[in-house]
This record gives sequence, C-alpha cells and structure tokens, in this order.
Amino acid sequence: DAFQKKGHSARVLSPEEAEKLAKDQVLVSEFKQLKLEKEAQKNWDLFYKRNSTNFFKDRHWTTREFRELKACREFADQKLTVLEAGCGVGNCLFPLLEEDKNIFAYACDFSPRAVEYVKKNALYSAERCKVFQCDLTKDDLLDNIPADSVDVVTLIFVLSAIHPDKMHLVLRNIYKVLKPGKCVLFRDYGLYDHAMLRFKSGSKLGENFYVRQDGTRSYFFTE
Repeated sequence: DAFQKKGHSARVLSPEEAEKLAKDQVLVSEFKQLKLEKEAQKNWDLFYKRNSTNFFKDRHWTTREFRELKACREFADQKLTVLEAGCGVGNCLFPLLEEDKNIFAYACDFSPRAVEYVKKNALYSAERCKVFQCDLTKDDLLDNIPADSVDVVTLIFVLSAIHPDKMHLVLRNIYKVLKPGKCVLFRDYGLYDHAMLRFKSGSKLGENFYVRQDGTRSYFFTE
C-alpha cells in the first residue's frame, strides 16, 4: 500500500489530569447546545473577524508529513486536483500551492469571512485554485466541483469543529467528488491533547466534545 496509516497514541494522563477529567461530567444544557449548533457559522465568522489572518501559522509541513501527495502520482510531474475542505484563511492552501506547482486546488470554508480573506491574499490565483463558501454538512460539493474529479482531499483540524452526529455527512459529501481509490488526508486533535485538558468545568458538550469561550467547538479523536 502506498498510503500509510499513522496511528494516534493518546497521552498518558498524570493522576491529577485523570482526576480532573473524571470529575468533569456535567454537560452544557441542551438549550445552549442547540443554540451553539444553530450559531456555529456565526461564531466562526466572528472568530475570523477578531483574528483576521493572524491566528494560525502557515502549515509548511504538509508535503513533508503527507507523503501521499507524491505517492499518489503515477508520474513525477502529474497534475493533481486537491480539495482543501475547511480551508480557513489559507494557512495550508497557499504553502501547498507554493511548494507544488502541479496542483490545482478547490478550497472551501464554513465562514464567508474566511473565504474573502483567501480571495484577497496576494498569492490567490483563479488559474490555480477555486475557493467558495460551503457548509460541508449540508451544501452539496457537486455545486462547485465535478463528481469523481479530486485526487486528494485534506481535512486538517476541520472535522473536530463539527458536531459528531454530522461528521458522516461531511464524509459522504467528500466521497462524491473524490476519484475512486484516491485518498483523504486527515489530521486533527487527539484524545488527551493538552488543548483538551485546558477546558474549564462547564465546557463539556459530550464525550470528548467541548466548547471554547468564543462559541467554537472541538472534538478530540481516538484512533
């Protein structure tokens, strides 16, 4: 197999951390949970309004960490079509386009504001990428991308922001545009990451699922 599965090993918790998690069993009320789901797009839009393009660092590690970007090519300079699902302001998109000249990228994000930041970036070129706003849980990707046309989909710190009950909808949506036998590159928060331990009591939405103070949410994955 050309494609490797890099497993996740959960951190070993200290006794204090284990006790903290064991005590934190009170869930956010159902009313607030429904409100957070309803206002998810607004909360991410406000996040980008506050932070502009300055919050996340550019991800220059993509081609190094995901060797599948080269392994899935049949010949060295084969042109690849990539979909970055949940592109934010382009912290992964633009380094990828700079490092690999034989890529055309579709990119989409939940936040209309994030999409506008991508379009205003000096590196944005309609010849090399197409960016559009999309709720991956309900907006059909086929409205912007031909069926069975994408070689690689990246899902990098995206699925964790989506309610666990709706994650399967995202994967079904992606499946429609992915070429048969091609791959999804997935990286996200792992169980017991330090970010999970930093949540204060009253932030828990469900098993391994939490809400930040700004209303954005994060799920922490087992393997």
